[in-house]
Amino acid sequence: MSIQELFTEAQSLSTSKLRDDIVQQLYDQSRQLCNQGISYTKSKQDTRTEKLDSIFTSPIFGFPIMITMLGVLFYLTIAGANIPSSLLAELFGFIEGKITFLFHAIHAPDWLHGVLVLGLYRGTTWVISVMLPPMAIFFPAFSLLENYGYLPRVAFNMDRLFKRVGAHGKQSLTMAMGFGCNAAAVISTRIIESPRERMLAILTNNFVPCNGRWGTLILLASLFMAANFTGGLKSLITTGVIVGIVLFGIIVTFFVSWMLSKTALKGIPTHYTLELPPYRKPKILDTVIRSSLTKSWSVLVRAVKVAAPAAILTWVFANLYIGDTSILMYAVNFLDPFGKMLGLDGYIMMAFILGLPANEIVLPILLMGYLSTGSLTEVDNLVDLKQIFLDHGWTWLTALNMMLFSLLHYPCGTTLLNIYKETKSKKWTFLAFLIPTVIAIFIPFMITQIVRMIGLV
Repeated sequence: MSIQELFTEAQSLSTSKLRDDIVQQLYDQSRQLCNQGISYTKSKQDTRTEKLDSIFTSPIFGFPIMITMLGVLFYLTIAGANIPSSLLAELFGFIEGKITFLFHAIHAPDWLHGVLVLGLYRGTTWVISVMLPPMAIFFPAFSLLENYGYLPRVAFNMDRLFKRVGAHGKQSLTMAMGFGCNAAAVISTRIIESPRERMLAILTNNFVPCNGRWGTLILLASLFMAANFTGGLKSLITTGVIVGIVLFGIIVTFFVSWMLSKTALKGIPTHYTLELPPYRKPKILDTVIRSSLTKSWSVLVRAVKVAAPAAILTWVFANLYIGDTSILMYAVNFLDPFGKMLGLDGYIMMAFILGLPANEIVLPILLMGYLSTGSLTEVDNLVDLKQIFLDHGWTWLTALNMMLFSLLHYPCGTTLLNIYKETKSKKWTFLAFLIPTVIAIFIPFMITQIVRMIGLV
């Protein structure tokens, strides 16, 4: 074949196809050379790995298996976290009663009890009771999948999709990290060598719900989307809704990555060779202990550190009055028209603003506003909680829009701080705040207008 013919054929091939052909020829040539001087017999483990990979990385079965595993993981987290969360809440409530008795015994001023107990203590213990049980289930289960060798297969499957939107396949691993903590996911983007693709991962990492948002998403899905079901079926419906929300966040990730790769972050996606490790029997006890003590504990400590000052600030805003109206209510009344446009209200918008330091405190701040107690509030049972929402005009549309806003809105304060540390740029940090905020406003607004137009609410 002449050089001209080779050149013409090369032009007719896509870059991806050309690369695949070159890699395949190199692989075939290497195998041929090895066969000439090396005798090699596959072990049972090699054969088993190839058989499993033919299923887990299959273009047909790979993605359904991924979604199924995601659903199982969420179902275990949802079904298993309810009772421990309730027990922790009861324990902290009992301790709060003893602390309050002590404050009264020493005749401490009401403002001091309000700041330290109703603000600081109640806010941080809410975060612990909401976050710790799901993390204690999610992180070990997720680590077992990682230890077994399944996560590299996820990256392999997702690589094809990320390449199509101009991103890097390793972003799937940073995305998986984001299920636990978006702040940690930002740091994990260091595994992506290309600065352009790393920036894509940083800017879109927030569209995966972190552990701080699970409580809100699970609660609202259970109260409104699975309201007509009971028992295991209710957990199953709630899981289905949560998986749908997560998949929607992943779709938004792909869309934003594609838009950025065509505009502010133009470029050709880099290729990488991923060596899939063999499947191995996970060390269950070691993995569970390590995940619980390191990942769960570190995320919890971070959340408490951020939630504590936010809880105090919330109590101060709710108890400082100008005339006969608190500062918190002035803000709520100001934000209410904008919130109504999004199918929400001023209380919800204020809760998200005050929840910037930590997503975990959005819900207790919202309840504090609704009940006008001036302190972070817990409710005895889910029936009472739903009635509070219904009394303030909530419908399924309100719950859906709050779930979407929670999924899509700006990163928490710790994540923004990590983005600035990693990028060393105020511009990119601001874009990391602006992009999800605009999307979080646009999507609920459009859904609300469409639903109202066709008269479903």
